[in-house]
Amino acid sequence: MDIIQIVVLGIVASILYIVLKDMNSSFAFFVIVVTGVLIFLAIIKQIGIIFQLIESLGEKANIDGMYINTILKIIGIAYIAEIGANLTKDAGLSSVASKIELAGKIFILLLAIPIITAVIEAILSFIPSA
Repeated sequence: MDIIQIVVLGIVASILYIVLKDMNSSFAFFVIVVTGVLIFLAIIKQIGIIFQLIESLGEKANIDGMYINTILKIIGIAYIAEIGANLTKDAGLSSVASKIELAGKIFILLLAIPIITAVIEAILSFIPSA
């Protein structure tokens, strides 16, 4: 599925949502969820290609695999949190969406601690000790 098909799917789903939300709001929300899943399934192959590219670049640059895996996990958490937050916003639950976003940020920070530590240690190794 290319971008034009994805955009058309999104537009059709949006129109269906607008039409159905007054008649049957739960079914309208289901249309949005199914559309999101279909779009995600359509792009999953491209996501895999991007991950493989990042991993191969990391190997060529002799970067520790732990750092590359951590960066990929951080990217994944960011997208998953954004998708979850957007779905809950679509359902009219903006307070839950903000909690999902906060949880995503906390998990990203937790995963980033080893990378931040390594950067600080590298900087400190360049500073001459007195």
